[in-house]
Amino acid sequence: MPFIGNQPALSYTSFAKQDFTTSATTSYVLDNPVANANELALFINFVRQEPTTAYSASGTSLTLTSATSASDDMYCVFLGKAVQTVNPPNASVGASQLIDASITSAKLASGVLPDNTPAFYAYLTGDQTGNGDDTNVKVQMNTELFDTDNCFDNSTNYRFTPTTAGKYFLSVQVNVDSTATSNLRATDVRIYKNGSAIAVSNNNFTENMSRVLSPSYSVIADANGTSDYFEVYAQLNTNNSSSFSILGNSIEHRTFFSGYKILT
Repeated sequence: MPFIGNQPALSYTSFAKQDFTTSATTSYVLDNPVANANELALFINFVRQEPTTAYSASGTSLTLTSATSASDDMYCVFLGKAVQTVNPPNASVGASQLIDASITSAKLASGVLPDNTPAFYAYLTGDQTGNGDDTNVKVQMNTELFDTDNCFDNSTNYRFTPTTAGKYFLSVQVNVDSTATSNLRATDVRIYKNGSAIAVSNNNFTENMSRVLSPSYSVIADANGTSDYFEVYAQLNTNNSSSFSILGNSIEHRTFFSGYKILT
């Protein structure tokens, strides 16, 4: 129907209720004024009382025909006063009342949605030299760009030990130097889980030897969230059986290892 002024907001209606602290008296004060006794339903010990016979009311005064006792339970419902609010009653809104795709993550409390943690990124800041020819050596990523749950050890074991069970996306790059021109025959860069290789990047240059290479690759692996750990190893075979170097740099991240828990 037409109306003047701003359109009223949608509202939800319920009747106001008042509980009384009873005593040996006939007079009580109402929270809301009424015109007469017919505008409220009075209950004593859960039995509805007859208006004008068991009680009278005017304004905020309620008068009983017979006095109550302290042990009585008494309350009233204001029939002439409807309490309106623009907020729906508690637990009254279900999924069918929501518009599809209308709720954004900004409206959700922190921690409601899963995230991609633990997550880390570690890299080598200086060259790791003196590695024996054709020897599998652990790459010592000694600096962290970030480590959300303190799961990467960048000072002792140089390993990632995730504290949450799940599947993890792991990525690695290792910059190796055979220390001489046309000296690089083959490389193997491996990701280890619990001391055993689970993925490898293999390159062979026997017919066209080089010097420096940066193998990189990624893998998805399961972790139990308690004891599983991951490390990076590198192996290089030189033409002159010399030692090789793993190159690091604090600005240009030539050698790095990163990972995060994926949502499944």
